[in-house]
Amino acid sequence: MPAKNTRASSPAKSGTPKQPKPALRFRMRITNGEHIAVGPGKIALLEAIDQTGSITAAAKSLEMSYRRAWLLLDEMNHALREPAVSTSQGGNSGGGSVLTDAGRQVIALYRRIEDGAAAACQQDIRALMKLMAR
Repeated sequence: MPAKNTRASSPAKSGTPKQPKPALRFRMRITNGEHIAVGPGKIALLEAIDQTGSITAAAKSLEMSYRRAWLLLDEMNHALREPAVSTSQGGNSGGGSVLTDAGRQVIALYRRIEDGAAAACQQDIRALMKLMAR
């Protein structure tokens, strides 16, 4: 049996960063034809708007352009029965954006589904994670 090369599998002493630990992330999406009506990016955008009160600030916090954020919101607002975000025009006092009741509901339901799926699959998730390299 050949000697095991331990050098390649251990981190270098010169400060090479450790590999991140495997993590499970759910990526649930609801599609409407070719469009993603609701997905993890749109939920993150809604949450950022809720925190910042602004599409511009939310987009910056997620490192996306204002145009991209606006397109995502427009796509989601058209897919829902009621808009998820309400905006007001800028001006001397500045504009702003707030989540509607529908927007808050979308976030709450999305997160509840994620939590429920994780809880229901906890045993299988643990087994899968044990198979991952560290």
